[in-house]
Amino acid sequence: MDNSATGNTQTDFLEKMRRQFDFGPYPRIPIEKTPRDNPNELFIHNLVTPYYLRYQRVETHEGKLILDAGCGTGYKALILAEANPGAKVVGIDISPKSIELAQQRLDFHGFSDRVEFHVVAIEDLPQLELQFDYINCDEVLYFFDDIAQGLAALRSVLKPEGIIRANLHNALQRAVFFRAQELFGLMGLMEEGAEELAIPVVIETMKALKKGVDLKQRSWKSIYEQEGQDPREALLANHLLQGDKGYRIADVFDGLERAGLNFLSMTNWRHWVVEDLFEEPDNLPSYLAMGLAASSPQDQLTIYELLNPKHRLLDFWGAQPLALEPRPSITEWSLADWQTARVWLHPQLRTEKLRSVAVRAIEERRPLVISEYLSLPTLSPVPVDNSAVALLLALWDEPLAFTELVERWRTLRPVNWVTMEPISPEAAGQAVAEILTNLEVFLYVLVEKGE
Repeated sequence: MDNSATGNTQTDFLEKMRRQFDFGPYPRIPIEKTPRDNPNELFIHNLVTPYYLRYQRVETHEGKLILDAGCGTGYKALILAEANPGAKVVGIDISPKSIELAQQRLDFHGFSDRVEFHVVAIEDLPQLELQFDYINCDEVLYFFDDIAQGLAALRSVLKPEGIIRANLHNALQRAVFFRAQELFGLMGLMEEGAEELAIPVVIETMKALKKGVDLKQRSWKSIYEQEGQDPREALLANHLLQGDKGYRIADVFDGLERAGLNFLSMTNWRHWVVEDLFEEPDNLPSYLAMGLAASSPQDQLTIYELLNPKHRLLDFWGAQPLALEPRPSITEWSLADWQTARVWLHPQLRTEKLRSVAVRAIEERRPLVISEYLSLPTLSPVPVDNSAVALLLALWDEPLAFTELVERWRTLRPVNWVTMEPISPEAAGQAVAEILTNLEVFLYVLVEKGE
């Protein structure tokens, strides 16, 4: 293979992408918009979340170095800065215009001292001479001819315990936009410098189609045609997106393996549970239930994508391959295991808004539906009994030892409500362990086991 020819092709492609994103910087989010009231976004971008999934420990933000690879206009860099107090964020992008807007955004929100931006391609990351604790690569990886190449470039600047978040367009969910891109390519609208002409032509063409035409039904929104609306971002990110490609779950695992990385989890892992697709999750068809029990994580995710390809992105975390001692799930812990544990409330639940709601729930003696305030980890409501809410309130300012929570429980529930006998330390411990286990599965609480 002629490596110089390959290099020239890649250089030409990057230049084409740079021009597109200089023309239409992405995302086009108002500079004043803040993610502070979006706990779901902060939950994904808080490095505490994937580090806990990987290492079963609560990681500190202080001194961490985070990379936003392909930062665009900086909204995700802003989320990363908000979600990780004490960490420094470095953003890179190939579009100088996007970098300019990203710097303006972070300056506006007061993060100038914790961020820096560079016009650098992912392949050239080693030029920065930095190693990162966490890397966010959002809506970028699918532009590579080989996703393993992009992942390997990211891994080259990742610390040994570091974690990467990346995503790919879902080939099954996004097929209609690939059809649109092929159509408008045949019409000459995907050519270099054609963006200004292409957008009104796409609108005119789609508007003129009958309502029942499949491409219009599945890919078009009437808002694109309305006066006063600017559809450029949506069209350039979908119908006219240069270099767009779709992938399957198998591609995620293959790309990670070839890049020398391990699959950690889907970022919205509770939204990829096959059992949740059935009317009776605890009573699956017997043949399927046996197969799922013996299936690998890759096969389980593949079954889900074939049954319900609703996710636009295959959004995942990958990690450096390390020899980690297997740790039993807390569902398998004995009460003796719990005695050494320390418990945190997830940082994205420690908001004044939720605290005030929790206090009202206690005062009014009603459950707190915690999933209304952090819904990403679950598809179902998660009500918390008001006595258990009192335990959560105790965690608002600092983590507590499990034994401290047990003592609080004995104060809250001093007697067995059936026998009216004083509750024993063992019974209180079992009750608190059950409450924490039910919350930890969604990472509402984080539990570290002592040595």
